[in-house]
Amino acid sequence: MSQVAPALRQTIQKAYSQFLEKKELKPRLGQKIMIAEIAKTIGVIDMDSEGKRESDPAVCVIEAGTGTGKTVGYTLAGIPLAQAADKTLVISTATVALQEQILNKDLPEIQKHSGLKFTVALAKGRRRYLCTQKLDTLLQSSQANSATMTLFAEEGFNIDLDDKAKEFYEVMLTRLASGSWNGDRDSWPDTIDEQDWHGLTSTHAQCTGPKCAHFRGCPFYRARDSLDKVDVIVTNHDLVLSDLMLGGGAILPAPKDCLYIFDEGHHLPDKAISHFAHETRLNDTARWLDQSAKLLGRILSAHSLPGKIGEWFEQLEKKFQELKDEQAIMREALLSIADFSKKTESETGRTMVYRLPDGVVPDEIREMAGRMKAGFSMTCDLTDRIVSELKSALDGDIPGVDSLVAEQILPSIGTLAARLQGNHELWMSWSKPDAEGEPPSARWMEFTEYNGSQDLTVASSLILAGGLLRYYLWNTAWGAVVTSATLTALGSFERFKIRSGVPYDSRCESVPSPFRHGDAGTVVIPLMSSDPSRADEHTDELIETLPGLMDIARGTLVLFSSRRQMKDVFFGLDRDQREKILLQDDYSKQELLRLHRERIDAGKESTIFGLASLAEGIDLPGEYCEHVVIAKIPFAVPDDPVEASLAEWVEARGGNPFMDISVPDAAVRLVQASGRLLRTEQDKGRITILDRRLVTRRYGHALLNSLPPYKREIA
Repeated sequence: MSQVAPALRQTIQKAYSQFLEKKELKPRLGQKIMIAEIAKTIGVIDMDSEGKRESDPAVCVIEAGTGTGKTVGYTLAGIPLAQAADKTLVISTATVALQEQILNKDLPEIQKHSGLKFTVALAKGRRRYLCTQKLDTLLQSSQANSATMTLFAEEGFNIDLDDKAKEFYEVMLTRLASGSWNGDRDSWPDTIDEQDWHGLTSTHAQCTGPKCAHFRGCPFYRARDSLDKVDVIVTNHDLVLSDLMLGGGAILPAPKDCLYIFDEGHHLPDKAISHFAHETRLNDTARWLDQSAKLLGRILSAHSLPGKIGEWFEQLEKKFQELKDEQAIMREALLSIADFSKKTESETGRTMVYRLPDGVVPDEIREMAGRMKAGFSMTCDLTDRIVSELKSALDGDIPGVDSLVAEQILPSIGTLAARLQGNHELWMSWSKPDAEGEPPSARWMEFTEYNGSQDLTVASSLILAGGLLRYYLWNTAWGAVVTSATLTALGSFERFKIRSGVPYDSRCESVPSPFRHGDAGTVVIPLMSSDPSRADEHTDELIETLPGLMDIARGTLVLFSSRRQMKDVFFGLDRDQREKILLQDDYSKQELLRLHRERIDAGKESTIFGLASLAEGIDLPGEYCEHVVIAKIPFAVPDDPVEASLAEWVEARGGNPFMDISVPDAAVRLVQASGRLLRTEQDKGRITILDRRLVTRRYGHALLNSLPPYKREIA
């Protein structure tokens, strides 16, 4: 077996020792194990003379709890390993908060104290950067033809500027030209309205790339070029997945040249599923097809487009109308097979869901979906041809098509292409049977009545993304490390392996936490007379119990699995109690946490009522959170179409969906929720779980034992 080169091993050890010495820190066992495991996985990759990996996929999976110092562990190992192999270290997170911490705090400290020399850049998607072509078109709208102006307006790009807006965009252009602004939305000194910004950005489909007149000064491409010149790139899971879906190397360096570190890696499988999910709202799409056909007609009226491109515009206009008619027929056929017995009500309307059993589409519907797929495939092909022709026209290669006209039209045709492709992929999923032996796709419909209007959504999604992650990521990457505080479930990595598709022989290690859980925290399960499965009775008991629990500490976090129960409990409490509570629905997450800290700092009591999004990714150390109350075991919503399809598939294979899916998933969520208590080695406090099933049911004991080794008080 290959060994890590002695010089490389010495570089890593020296960087770690120097970092600890300069920071006056003691070595942490978990950190040392983490560094060693990464080195043993990545440091032995065999490469050919061109630097391409010849050995098997190299993936290291490390569970490391809060306080381990994961960033220090994986960067002090990852940077020397990547540099030695002439690769780029790509650190990917699931949340903006962690991304900013790594970029603005962790990496500068490592750079300052470790002795390692490296450069860093932040990678963001196109939508964070100004499209100078669109800004130029907007400011020169008086010379734009009416059809182009209408097309931009349909995209939400308002060309009819008032004096104030025009002045703002002129300031933007001046700062860009002077170099005092780089076109990055996040570096603009003031808040920019979302609608205004949306009209100033471009998508991959709209962008003309090197053929754009503004390409040399394009903020996105300048940022993109800088990524090829740095040692470390900080980004997010969504951008990594988007890049992989484009073939890799479109935004980030090519996967074969990357060592990926996926921090908050437990999110990666779900992020991947969302990237391969498709949906279309039939009524909304019909209106869009109709409007797009009319807009294409207006372009033809406004411009003389000779030869093939003119013919393609006419064919596309006709095809849009045909697709609109075919969709109407499909809508009636779908409604005829749907059993909308499950529904959810809201203040503005209701949604009824019908999921196809086993994801199997009836033959007649599948044939109709095939025709829809073929229709959208033809429109995608026509649109691609038009885009290619317009790009050639930018260089003056198409007689009779003015380059300025091509430049004005192209972004809008790109917008059509993106939406057409989404519809094509949706109908392809409905027309193509699932591969035998592979997990099926979930397929369902949602009939929505909202503020007096109706629509039918047709959707599909993978139930597991492991196969695609294996194909697009693990097999193509030079190397990868996945880390998080919650990668095991019930003491096993099996759940993560299945969902993520990491090679089964990947190194998987849980490293010890520096926290002394038994001394710092206590898990309390009090006597309860109600069973959480009887929601109304459980809610009534929570209303009686919570006032006393809220008085135990100044800073309390109460986590609910149901928005309805959270609100029912809140409004069931006395006014005096409600005044101490900050309800998640009333504030943004940032404002909620700010107000909570402000109250605690002022010497007052404060309790946060929150849902699953507050069960991870928030940091309330010390007095800000000395008591975490968990209303009940956080089982997933049973009627989610993707989860229901996964359960159906597991059962068909002889498994037990509750024990194989629901309980392990709940174990992960319970660990995440309990993890809000101890954020530093000095923290102390209590976790109260108001669910007796943890001690009365066999699976409850497994869930309880999956928690860190807190002291226990069970009534």
